Amino acid sequence: MSSSVSSRDSVDSKTSGTSPKYSDSISEKYNVDDAEVPVLSKQHPFLEPRTAEYWSGIYEQAEYECRHKFDPSFTWTKGEEKKLLRKLDFYIMGWVWIMFFSLDLVRQNLHRALAGTFLEDLNINQNDVNNGQIIFYLCFLSMELPSGLISKKVGAPVWVPVQIVGWSIVGVCQAALRNRAGFFITRALLGICMGGFIPDIILYLSFFYTSAELNVRMSWFYTVLGVSQIVSSLLATGFLRLQGLHGVAGWSYLFAFDGLISGVIGIFAFFLLPSSATQTAGLLRGKKGWFTDREESILVNRILRDDPSKGDMNNRTGVSLSGILACLKEFDLWPVYIIAFFSMIAYQPPTTFLSYILRLMGKSTFESNMLAIPSQALFAINTVWYAWLSTRLREKSLMTSLSCIWVLVCLIAIVVLPKEFTSHLNWSRYAILTLITGYPFPLAFLVGWVSQNSFSVRNRTVSLCLLNMSVQVGSIMATRFYTDGEKPFYQNGNIALIAVSAFSILLCILAKLYYIHRNNQKKKIWDRMTPEQQVEYTTTTTSTGPRRLDVMFIH
Repeated sequence: MSSSVSSRDSVDSKTSGTSPKYSDSISEKYNVDDAEVPVLSKQHPFLEPRTAEYWSGIYEQAEYECRHKFDPSFTWTKGEEKKLLRKLDFYIMGWVWIMFFSLDLVRQNLHRALAGTFLEDLNINQNDVNNGQIIFYLCFLSMELPSGLISKKVGAPVWVPVQIVGWSIVGVCQAALRNRAGFFITRALLGICMGGFIPDIILYLSFFYTSAELNVRMSWFYTVLGVSQIVSSLLATGFLRLQGLHGVAGWSYLFAFDGLISGVIGIFAFFLLPSSATQTAGLLRGKKGWFTDREESILVNRILRDDPSKGDMNNRTGVSLSGILACLKEFDLWPVYIIAFFSMIAYQPPTTFLSYILRLMGKSTFESNMLAIPSQALFAINTVWYAWLSTRLREKSLMTSLSCIWVLVCLIAIVVLPKEFTSHLNWSRYAILTLITGYPFPLAFLVGWVSQNSFSVRNRTVSLCLLNMSVQVGSIMATRFYTDGEKPFYQNGNIALIAVSAFSILLCILAKLYYIHRNNQKKKIWDRMTPEQQVEYTTTTTSTGPRRLDVMFIH
């Protein structure tokens, strides 16, 4: 296939046939071995002049904000690229991680509150908590696409801080809860404020990192789900011990403090999120910005060479209704949505009610929160190495199935345990629950999977929202497995979760077979073209996104 054909996981697959003369000239220019020159500096789709001219026209027409840095002849060294990546990780990824931390701290602190007197003080039960979570997920779900479209229109640096401040205010208001109605209302408001944040920020990150780099960074991103809960558990052990101080419940102190932390982060976010790689100057970012002129050129050209479609829209251009409908019709993306829907259901009920189950085992409030920490640490560790392995193996579908197998084995183990509370069985049950809640989280590379297979900014804007919506629908389903009438062992719920895990494994295998089939279809047509016809197709085709013949699906 021609140099423009890409799986997005392998630069070499789209850059075969690069002339040796070009590589030699770079090495000569920097007086370094060819091995010290990054692949994207010497081999890329824009080496073919007509292809470069075609994409240059696309960037001008779209008014891509970094188009003035586009230069097919621009070169750099590995040393420069490593230095730039360190800057990106510190300034961009580091702050994104902190913002996501503020979301999960407020979103999940309900789990810690359940270890205190929250249920008794509001006169509610476990079914009410499940219903409250359904309300949260429905509102979260309903805001995913609207929030993503607003963010695409006004820019993530404007919209994301507004979201953070919004959920911080609601988070603090939870401290004043007195009844079921108030609980339901605050769950709804949290969902409205938080919906869309994750796809918004993933799209934002895609403008700074290559596809392979984004997969690894997403593993760092999702360590938040473990780290934030470790912090929350430690905070809960302190604040829940303040029970009754000044007539205030311990969980009220927890909600108020978590909301305050998030609010401070939201205020700083207004000043620390740059609009693009070439627009980093600002009040707290310095008059000259974070990157030198040369670093901006490296950043822009390496991103466009990895995926030319990342410049086909301005960062503040909205997606039209026809664009949304077109993305919904991209049937090649739906296998990933379906996998995201099913594959993360089974671990959620044990995660939500871990501290509560420990209370049912006879553990104190303090012990219940402290015993939740190992699973949260395991989750963070597993997320990093698992996403790294997925990137290294260039494997998405089968790696997702292994996550489901992990949960399946643990659920079978917990189902066959005798249904009684003894010291030995309690610790065995706790160990299994820890393994379930700390499982290797596949969403870290599922988002990279759908992002890479989108092949356009428009598709990526909508598809990331649809992916997260699929996860939220799965989360709604997950609330139906552990009910108040089934406690403390939730036997029927666990058996149902086993069935969901087994079905998810099958879906992962079918998705892989589907993408292999689709790639073979494209390759047969492509290989029948002459090199001249391939270039002609690349520069004149009206097909967009996944429908293009010169792009291959990852799986």
